[in-house]
Amino acid sequence: MQTISTPNAPVPAGHYSQAIVHQGIVYVAGQLPFDSKDPEALPDNPGDQTRNVLENIRAILEAANSSLSKTLQMTIYVTDIDHWPAVNAAYAEVMGAHRPARAVVPVGNLRPGCILEVQAIAAQEVPEDTGI
Repeated sequence: MQTISTPNAPVPAGHYSQAIVHQGIVYVAGQLPFDSKDPEALPDNPGDQTRNVLENIRAILEAANSSLSKTLQMTIYVTDIDHWPAVNAAYAEVMGAHRPARAVVPVGNLRPGCILEVQAIAAQEVPEDTGI
């Protein structure tokens, strides 16, 4: 197993890793919508929070030799199902044509101000065969 840590995503606030890689699969811990460059800045709308979360996941996946386009599955925990239209629209904007398997789970409160948390599983990039 390989532990993934990048300064381009928020530092874990508890006893966990940003991600773990095992046998070519990247398991990304639940990410909140904080900006790694300005941890005090937290957008107050679901669309911007969704974009922040996905950018954090993108940074972690890139540190693990993967990408959003290699995402296999995402679980989205949302504090109010009424936020879902804005979350889904921002998610579709960032993810484009790629449609990984996904679950949406309504939950109670997360960290103060956070509307959602997203967990992801992705495949690592497969190295090209160099013929050597």
